[in-house]
Amino acid sequence: MPYTSPWLWAGFTAFILALLALDLGVFHRKAHAVSVREATFWSAAWILLALLFNAGLWWLRGPDPALQFLTGYLIEKSLSVDNIFVMALIFSYFAVPAIEQHRVLFWGILGALVLRAVFILAGSALLASFHWIIYLFGAFLIFTGIKMALHKGEDIHPEKNPVLRLVRRLMPVTPGYEGHHFFVRRAGRWMATPLFLVLAVVESTDLVFAVDSIPAIFAVTNDPFLVYTSNVFAILGLRSLYFVLAGVMSQFVYLKIGLSAVLVFVGAKMTLAEIYKIPSAVSLLVIAALLTISIVASLRKSAAETP
Repeated sequence: MPYTSPWLWAGFTAFILALLALDLGVFHRKAHAVSVREATFWSAAWILLALLFNAGLWWLRGPDPALQFLTGYLIEKSLSVDNIFVMALIFSYFAVPAIEQHRVLFWGILGALVLRAVFILAGSALLASFHWIIYLFGAFLIFTGIKMALHKGEDIHPEKNPVLRLVRRLMPVTPGYEGHHFFVRRAGRWMATPLFLVLAVVESTDLVFAVDSIPAIFAVTNDPFLVYTSNVFAILGLRSLYFVLAGVMSQFVYLKIGLSAVLVFVGAKMTLAEIYKIPSAVSLLVIAALLTISIVASLRKSAAETP
């Protein structure tokens, strides 16, 4: 069955929706502050699920599609770590109660899955119709990687987010949080709560990250199904990974350098594809090596600075 089969897309989507329904309706039915231990368990579970899917691809379609999926998954997973730092800043700015953070991330990621599906299908259509766009994607990734390496600080100003200002202009907002509700009815009219404002900012922020991550995966494979599935599995584990890493992100001082090197590499791979096609296995090894070096160097520096 080809990867472009509508039945394959529908089956995978139904499987993911079933997992999300189990997650919210069974495992996290009661709102609670997620502990590091619980988050670590769920992070491992999502990674294991992605690896099982990868093994299924290897068995059904052969090693090359499986390596392409794994490389795309690794790229998206690594870029999502940078997203975690921004989410931590957003939650801190809005003083989101710990008990409600999982709910915001759940609905934020569900929205991200839909938006990224649109982005991926649009990107696939553009590449199919205008092959030269691959060079624009590659140049953009190289530029983004260099910019990330030179950027010294995170200038995050949630209050300036245009989506946030639009929501406040369109409807009134309650002065404080209303439990887990995004909207409440007061004096006969609907009002948004600060929790919905946080969700709006998280969704709009993910769009910015998608502009980097999706072209990066197209450097690995042009198969929209592999691009989408690698994105989905990486995003599904983002919530748990947030609760694992949010408190220790400051220790990964060289991670941005590693991520910038990954973006430059995949951008170069994309622009040079017509001259020399880098094998999937080589791409996977290079990306894994760049990330490993940046993480190990960060941890060594953090350990050396700890009294």
